[in-house]
Amino acid sequence: MQDTSGTQPIQTDALVIGAGPAGLFQVFQLGLQGIRCHVVDALPHVGGQCAQLYGDKPIYDIPGIPVCTGHELVQLLQRQVAPMDAQLHLSQQVSQLQRMDDGRWLAQTTHGLELHARSVFIAAGVGAFVPKALKVPGVELLAAGQLHYHPADLEMVRGQTAIVHGGDEEAVAAAIACADRARATYLLHRRDAFQASAALLERLQELRDSGAIRVVIGQITQLHADAGQLRAVQWMDGEGQEHELAAQQLVVCLGISPRLGPVAEWGLAMERKQLLVNPATQATDAPGIYAIGDIVSYPGKHKLILCGFHEATMAAFAAAEYLQGEKPLLQYTTTSARLHAILGVSHPQA
Repeated sequence: MQDTSGTQPIQTDALVIGAGPAGLFQVFQLGLQGIRCHVVDALPHVGGQCAQLYGDKPIYDIPGIPVCTGHELVQLLQRQVAPMDAQLHLSQQVSQLQRMDDGRWLAQTTHGLELHARSVFIAAGVGAFVPKALKVPGVELLAAGQLHYHPADLEMVRGQTAIVHGGDEEAVAAAIACADRARATYLLHRRDAFQASAALLERLQELRDSGAIRVVIGQITQLHADAGQLRAVQWMDGEGQEHELAAQQLVVCLGISPRLGPVAEWGLAMERKQLLVNPATQATDAPGIYAIGDIVSYPGKHKLILCGFHEATMAAFAAAEYLQGEKPLLQYTTTSARLHAILGVSHPQA
């Protein structure tokens, strides 16, 4: 799967909104039907809630896999969908979705990307996961490029003083990465206790001992800027005393939270913040739009990963009929030469 961007409208047969397990398996099932797709997700990586909230926790109810972590499941799904060559657009949300005169759907993202899709698959889980914002005076004064929420790349801190704000695994990992690039790195958290893997905590302690990372115990109360450029972070210690710490880059890792967001504004039938679908096809009340996973509601619905996989299969078969004008032939990956070609595997000769 490739991450792409561009300024020209993208023409595609299918747009998948959400790159969690259900969205990834949707890509796979569409690929088996010969349907190429683009994928948009608000997070900077694939995996959705499964990777973000349950990355290192065990999952026991995936058929054929007695136990795996969230990260391991996502890695397996990435391997499975690799032959489908889906195009990824990460760290952005679909902000607008509206019907075009020719029956296609025009989708616009928060990064200005425009896609024209013949079909749309909403696999947004409980909503788009967005970073929890730092809400202190001075944030509004900063120009772009100095305040970063859960960044996938930390090259921007090179040669500068960086403060990482947070106490979870992402914050610890970010501080460790900054230590290799920044002139000085501070890890600021409300207490001297961090939630991360043993390996990361061990590495953090090594860098603290060497002075490469300095831990500051407190909470940010204000940001100071000169002409839009971050100058210092003001923070308060446990005794209520205020301090200032000079810095040029601020990395904030305060966790993420799901928000239904723009989905509620697309005019689709909903009930209790969930999309209503026909369980036989996963079709919404709008032609060419399907929905799967935790965001959907129908009689007997269960919010399980394996149910999302089933829904992705039903949606792909329904969309193939919608796009191609005829019911698709049921073929099996064990015997079909066509599917073997799609998957890039050898087809046994009779």
